[in-house]
Amino acid sequence: MHSVGRFAFWSAANFALVMALVPHPPPIPGQPSDKVLHVVAFAVLTSLAANAYRKTSLLWLGIALSAFGAAIEFAQMIPVLHRDAQILDWIADTSAVATVGASIALYRYCGRPKI
Repeated sequence: MHSVGRFAFWSAANFALVMALVPHPPPIPGQPSDKVLHVVAFAVLTSLAANAYRKTSLLWLGIALSAFGAAIEFAQMIPVLHRDAQILDWIADTSAVATVGASIALYRYCGRPKI
């Protein structure tokens, strides 16, 4: 079961990385803003990571995903990629990670049956 979750997480992480680094990403239907795309991507990654790595602290998962967002922004500074690195993109990533991580933590704490 965990192997399916881990495959889903790593597939999504690789997809996010490729889409963040291709010089001309494909258009998205509805043309959502860049920040919306960042929030959605990192909300999904956080959910998948929390499911795939249930025994890992949500704090550590959050730190790792925030670092992944920062690494993407640094990689976007490579001139040949023709991408723009923005600290606000990393802030959007980290905000999504923190919000979803806190929601999962609250669910885990309050959703457990009391014995």
